[in-house]
Amino acid sequence: MVAFNHTVARFAVWNLAGNDRFPGGDGDGIDPQGRKALSQALGLALLDAEFVTLVEISPETHINRLAELLAQKGLDYEITAPNQTGSHLNIGFLHKPGIEVSNPRFIPGSQGDYLGGRQALAVDVRIGSRFKAVVIGVHLKSGRDRAEQLVRDSQCRVIGDWITTLHNTPGYTRHAILLMGDFNMIPGQDVSNFHHLGGDDVMDFVSCWDLQDRYSHILESGRANLLDGFAVSRNYSTRYVQGSLQLFPMHWTLKMGREKFRNEVSDHLPFVASFKLF
Repeated sequence: MVAFNHTVARFAVWNLAGNDRFPGGDGDGIDPQGRKALSQALGLALLDAEFVTLVEISPETHINRLAELLAQKGLDYEITAPNQTGSHLNIGFLHKPGIEVSNPRFIPGSQGDYLGGRQALAVDVRIGSRFKAVVIGVHLKSGRDRAEQLVRDSQCRVIGDWITTLHNTPGYTRHAILLMGDFNMIPGQDVSNFHHLGGDDVMDFVSCWDLQDRYSHILESGRANLLDGFAVSRNYSTRYVQGSLQLFPMHWTLKMGREKFRNEVSDHLPFVASFKLF
């Protein structure tokens, strides 16, 4: 077993914008030999997080391509990414050697009322002798109208109930719970979504507080909003380094403007947060 000799571990989340099944798209996802894949790998190398939750992976092999490109830069990542059977868009995890990731499982019914929707993906994570957590990656229904909000409600209820049950399950009662992904929810607007997703008052949506003046999603019009989210359980999450959650300005690190980044890399920017291991 590879030792993980660090005092903190950084957990990141990023939407890769792999969905091209729209008018004018070919439906093949991200070209493994294209500039977008190369730019995404460079961005992830500059991010250099120990654990990365990736959403909107398409094709399903794209996460393997990113790991291959990162290895060429001297960064070794292991992959946990079971295939979504009901959707062409996948959720997966990249994690550095020394981080134990086990028991990947989809949360049953978490696609909600969304036909073809993505199920949330959970894994057990252990780092050293003191850090143990369940990490949940989500990609909820997009859309700003009432109909889409109701679909997200159906997804959030299932995920929130699952979190509440997990929190009271023997063997997991002292695990931290980390929930991250593309929530497609805006703080202050999608109130019912946040209410249901948090379970029985289990989760603290730190992205709503630490990033309230920032944005993560870049719109075609140039405007932006905070659609992505990061939450930690209120109990046994004291290892979260308070205030460490940040928006990683990948467009700047790649020397791109916001519009160019949206067109060539992704229409989302990543989050990254630190957790104590001692």
